[in-house]
Amino acid sequence: MKNFAGKTAVITGAGAGIGRALALELAGHGARLALSGRNIDNVAETAALCEKKGAHARAYRLDVTDRDAVYAHADQVAGDFGGVNIVVNNAGVSLTASTEEVSWDDFEWIVNINFWGVAYGTKAFLPHVIASGDGAIVNVSSMFGLAACPTQGAYNATKFAIRGFTDALRQEMKIAGHNVAVSCVHPGMIQTEIAWKARAGATRDRDALAANFDRLAKTSPEQAAKAIIDGIRKDKAKVLIGNDARMIDLLPRIFGSGYQKILTAQMRNEVAK
Repeated sequence: MKNFAGKTAVITGAGAGIGRALALELAGHGARLALSGRNIDNVAETAALCEKKGAHARAYRLDVTDRDAVYAHADQVAGDFGGVNIVVNNAGVSLTASTEEVSWDDFEWIVNINFWGVAYGTKAFLPHVIASGDGAIVNVSSMFGLAACPTQGAYNATKFAIRGFTDALRQEMKIAGHNVAVSCVHPGMIQTEIAWKARAGATRDRDALAANFDRLAKTSPEQAAKAIIDGIRKDKAKVLIGNDARMIDLLPRIFGSGYQKILTAQMRNEVAK
């Protein structure tokens, strides 16, 4: 897909961060935007910003963990816009907790949003994207969908799952001969509020973790949005965002499973906090 003008793009988690930046970037390229999130006020603000750039944009309240709601949303968007070309399953959350300490409530919370939200969004919109004849599915994983990290086991589980699910879908679309590009996005630490909305193990200081994330995050949401658009245009299977993501991608490719020794040594003191 080289041209986004007139294409209908669906973005979940569009109220802030990468979702908002991507909506604005696509608006600048002439796309029509169906934007969703749990906080409708934030999503409506994103839609208004897109309309100021001359784009047609609509805001929808959506809980991506509700499968029936996601399917209803797909049908509504297809009806409102007359079809769907691009779907970006971007909504996601973060959790820091060791496997020993993570509660089932927190584990199920992150799986329901991060993985099932992506799976529901993909399955619900896929027939519409295929029918468009010129489509793209973009699923947002993480650099921790490339390598595992201590205290990120639950988060790793969701992001590795997104990667496997998306890579398989890409192959299926090519075998079936559908004109649907499929990309898996692996952001590093992006300057968003995700860490401040995260959950953490009961003994961990969530605010301190978030402050440390902010200190380390070097990539802006706008840079992430441009990288995603470039990935769609070039039909990239894997979109790496940020030098940290590129470094994490290299570790298992260079060291194999030995990368775990490197991360274990680096993270030993942090995990103990």
